[in-house]
Amino acid sequence: MNSEEKTLVEIIDENKQIDLAKYINYVSAPQAGAIATFSGTTRDTFEGKTVVELRYEAYVPMAVRNLKSICSSARSSWDLHSIAVVHRLGTVPVGEMSVFIAVSATHRADALDACKFLIDELKASVPIWKKEVYSNGEVWKENKEFLERRLELGKDGGCCRRKIETEAHDKKECCKPKVKMDDNADF
Repeated sequence: MNSEEKTLVEIIDENKQIDLAKYINYVSAPQAGAIATFSGTTRDTFEGKTVVELRYEAYVPMAVRNLKSICSSARSSWDLHSIAVVHRLGTVPVGEMSVFIAVSATHRADALDACKFLIDELKASVPIWKKEVYSNGEVWKENKEFLERRLELGKDGGCCRRKIETEAHDKKECCKPKVKMDDNADF
């Protein structure tokens, strides 16, 4: 079995709940002495506000491609047996799961480190967007991992993805941490 056959990446719709047994069974193997998992659930509060639900949207083909790439990166850094990653789209009520990751390896350190890497990279770079719905309003959220990644990229001057040819470029205003799409970006 090659590494692609040992990797399961799925984006599911809101009508399905995440089946933990399916993904744990997928990564289970006699040679795997460790299975590390991460389960992301909707919590009931954020910064003192009552959370009613989360709503997720994604550009699914790109999200799947990015997740597979992240899984390949994990394999190149750790000795892993199998990886399963699933993310739910649509409405996710309080207490329900939106993301689940399972990683198996011969040793626990590899499984634990890879699992943390996978969720951090997912939150930093995969095109899945989250709206938090409160009892008194709603807001699209940027993950702190995404913002940190943008700040890191901005340190080398490449923050706005365009050629800066004049001194009129106000880096403080142009490159501040917010979602900004360049009209000429090749997405």
